[in-house]
Amino acid sequence: MLPYTLIQEAADRLKKRVRRTELIYSHHFSEKLGFSVHFKCENLQRTGSFKIRGALNFMTAQPRERLANGVITASAGNHAQGVAFSADLLGVKATIFMPESTPPQKVFATRDYGAEVVLTGRNFDEAYAAAVKAGKESGALFVHPFDDPLVMAGQGTIGVELLHELPDLATVLVPIGGGGLISGIASAIKETHPRVRVIGVEAAAAPSMHYSLKKGKIVEAPLTLSLADGIAVKKVGRNTYPIVRDLVDEVVLVEEEEIAQAIVALLERTKLLVEGAGAVTLAALLNGKIGSGAGKTVCLLSGGNIDVKTIATVVERGLLAAGRYLKLKVELEDVPGSLARLSADIAATRANIYLISHDRRSISLPLGRTEVLLELETRGYEHIEEIVDYLNKQGYDVEVRK
Repeated sequence: MLPYTLIQEAADRLKKRVRRTELIYSHHFSEKLGFSVHFKCENLQRTGSFKIRGALNFMTAQPRERLANGVITASAGNHAQGVAFSADLLGVKATIFMPESTPPQKVFATRDYGAEVVLTGRNFDEAYAAAVKAGKESGALFVHPFDDPLVMAGQGTIGVELLHELPDLATVLVPIGGGGLISGIASAIKETHPRVRVIGVEAAAAPSMHYSLKKGKIVEAPLTLSLADGIAVKKVGRNTYPIVRDLVDEVVLVEEEEIAQAIVALLERTKLLVEGAGAVTLAALLNGKIGSGAGKTVCLLSGGNIDVKTIATVVERGLLAAGRYLKLKVELEDVPGSLARLSADIAATRANIYLISHDRRSISLPLGRTEVLLELETRGYEHIEEIVDYLNKQGYDVEVRK
């Protein structure tokens, strides 16, 4: 556990420098789930995520001479912006190494704060190795994204705020990447409220903490592409792992479709724009990952820096996963009126045609046949079953597509 005094000192340093983010009660999700659900909105934080807390606490705690050669770090985006903003505030040069796959919006935002950005590596771990090497050569002070007590203490100030605003808190769900955020929050909460459940949430595509806890030691986890790119870390921290092991009650995993659904649900029901890493906590709740009887529960929405192009993809995936969107392939006789009859039959199911593509030239089709690809707006899985059943009864050759 981090010393509580370290978190208190961080709170004093950050006072008036970072936003005390809103804790919002959700009527919709509370009624849906049967217990009180609140959102801690770090997506509304300065720079769009909680990362500014740890970066600024680390840098303001340093003697001025240690910052003389500037600071350097590696990040998938949010820590980069936190370091860049803090460096600009303190008048210090910042160099940020970011994976080549980093969303452009995060790169542009980091540069806008005055930092030099170096794009290198296929993932965070490769960018991290390059940053450490460059820091040793230049003498710049390395600001670790998660595995440093001062960084963890800065993130822990969120726990202090939660207890102040919701003293009868029962459960808090926290995203896990390298483990710095949940280590700080768990240390802050368990010091005075040991009965509060602290639950970590990882993307199943990047289960590094889950793997390590299961093995009883720090191990690398296989990574695949994830909507939650901000927590896609291959290996958790040497300092964060024992804190999570000792203080965190449970670590659960969520799938990509569940994350997409949570992003869409937050947009529709709370009007909050949250990135994949920030939405994993609600994804865990909505998919029953923590069981029932949660009491007053807080989902930490850790960041809102989602690329505009990604939003369209996420919304489509979220709607598909929720049964609100249906893709079909239908073969028709290539005669006048076939397409019109299909459209009329779809209208009879009360589905709305969002997109239609009519192909009569494919070499895979028999002579006298034509292929129609349809994307339909639907009202849920029951409606989808009704549509497919109705079209089959009308004699259509229907294939549901992913």
